[in-house]
Order: sequence, then C-alpha cells, then structure tokens
Amino acid sequence: MRTARLAVAVAAALAAATAGTLTVGAAPSGAATCNGYVGLTFDDGPSNDHTPAVLDALRQNGLRATMFNEGQYAASYPAQVKAEVDAGMWVGNHSYTHPHLTQLSQAQIDSELSRTQQAVASAGGGTPRLFRPPYGETNATLKSVEAKYGLTEVIWDIDSGDWNGASTDAIVQAASRLGDGQVILMHEWPANTLAAIPRIAQNLASRGMCSGMISPQTGRAVAPDGSGGGGGGGTGGCTATVTAGQVWDDRYNLNVAVSGSGNWTVTANVPAPEKVMATWNVTASYPSAQVLVAKPNGSGDNWGLTVQKNGSTTWPTFSCTSN
Repeated sequence: MRTARLAVAVAAALAAATAGTLTVGAAPSGAATCNGYVGLTFDDGPSNDHTPAVLDALRQNGLRATMFNEGQYAASYPAQVKAEVDAGMWVGNHSYTHPHLTQLSQAQIDSELSRTQQAVASAGGGTPRLFRPPYGETNATLKSVEAKYGLTEVIWDIDSGDWNGASTDAIVQAASRLGDGQVILMHEWPANTLAAIPRIAQNLASRGMCSGMISPQTGRAVAPDGSGGGGGGGTGGCTATVTAGQVWDDRYNLNVAVSGSGNWTVTANVPAPEKVMATWNVTASYPSAQVLVAKPNGSGDNWGLTVQKNGSTTWPTFSCTSN
C-alpha cells in the first residue's frame, strides 16, 4: 500500500560546505519533520500564459499549493487543470465568471458554482471540495449553495496584496508571517508573485514550515495526506537521511540513506539554477529538469547525488515514498 507522500523542506540557503544531517520520511503525521503546515493558494487560473510557469516554480522549489480555478478558464484550458493535478497541486472552485456573488440571486450563485464543479471535473481536476468566493465576499445564501455542493469556504489569513501591485519583497514578507494552519491569498498572473516563489520556499524551510493541503473539514492547512500533523511517528513508511558529502567550488555531493522499506522512491526537487550532475547506486529518472526520482537498483539503500551549484548552495528538498 502506497504511503502518503510528504514533501519536506531541507534547510534553505544552507551552504553545501556546511556539514549536516537531515532525516525525512513518509510518516502519516509528519510531526518529526515539520513544525507546521501552511496553505499556499493561487486564484484566477488556469491559463496558458501563466499556469505553466507557476507550476514549474512550485515544483522546482518543492512546494504544493491549492489552485482556485475560475470555471470559464478551466473550460477553456482543460490541459492546464490536468497539469495542476499532475504537478501535485489541489484544485478548488473560484466561481465561473468571478462576479460579486453576494449581489446575485440564489439561482445565479448555483449556476456559478455548479458549472465550475463540472468544468474542473471534466478537465481532470477532480470534483472540488474547496471554494473561494471572489473578493472574499460571502453571505448566508452563498453558504447554502456551497453546502449543496459539499464545498468548504476558504477565505485567507494573509493577503499578499499581489493583486494590488505588491512588490516581490512585499509578497515574500507577507508569506513570512504565515503560521501553522494559515492560508495566504496569491494570484497566478502577477510577475512579482512568480518571482517570489523561490524566496517563499526558502523562508518556509528556514522556519521548519511545510506547504500543505487545505482540509475540507476545517478549511485550515494540514499535512498533505490530510492529517493534522500532531503527535506520533511513522509507521510503515520510509525514511531518507541526507548528509553532506564532498564539496568543490562548482558542485557538492549529498549522501542519502533510506530505511524502513526495501521498495522505495525518493524524489528530490532541486532549486533552480542548480542541476543534478550525477547519481550513484540508484536508478534515476528526471520527470523535469529540476526533479530527480530515485529508485533502488539492487545496490542497497545507500546512494548519492552530485549537484552543480550554478551560483547557489541551497540543498534540494526530498520526499520518501514506500511502494
């Protein structure tokens, strides 16, 4: 049985010359590796113009997010909805045409929500369980329609201000205020938001925070497997312990020891512009330029990789899955 996969941020901005050890695992609770979980959200997609770049940036920096899609765009760009899911994101409902819903009749609200549910599902995004009202505007009529479709309303704790021209620095600063369970509002179209993603990842990692899913039960951020993240250790999962190896001017080695399972998959998300130059003792594949997937090749459970710095010394983020 495949265990829940937990993407764990490795200490950001850690110089490769600094010796260190990090243990990551697929424990259902994730309590041993994350101080808390935050909900990163991106509204107003999908599109051919912006969605691919946002997804690439999130993947490259080991982040997952909830994409609140407008139904009209999900219908127009179904391949991008599927790309969101394939990239490990969650897809929510953000109405069909982004109106002021509190000014509409119940029948009009119903149409906005139901058409979006259908558009997202038809595009391969699953049936949304989360709903973000445009402009954060809600009332009792809207809530009754949400309940009809089994949708949990998700507003936000922190507004990045990206929709209002916030600078990249301001967006990063807003995200730095996120606490356990909290949700931040961002949008996929501002260039400053795209530029902020790597720095948001670094800040979260420096605080031991992980990007999580938004619980349909509570509307709060929780572990990606849906657990609250409190108490207990791993049972039946795999653990990857990462330690620093040799360091050169242009590259560095990392050593990985996997325990808890003999049939495992370790995924490393390498922050751009760094690149994996080589691996040893594993079968390696590369779903994208910044993602390494490692599987046993009969050489045991200890393996490693060489990372080309390209001016950066931020370690990759790792996740371990027991197959």
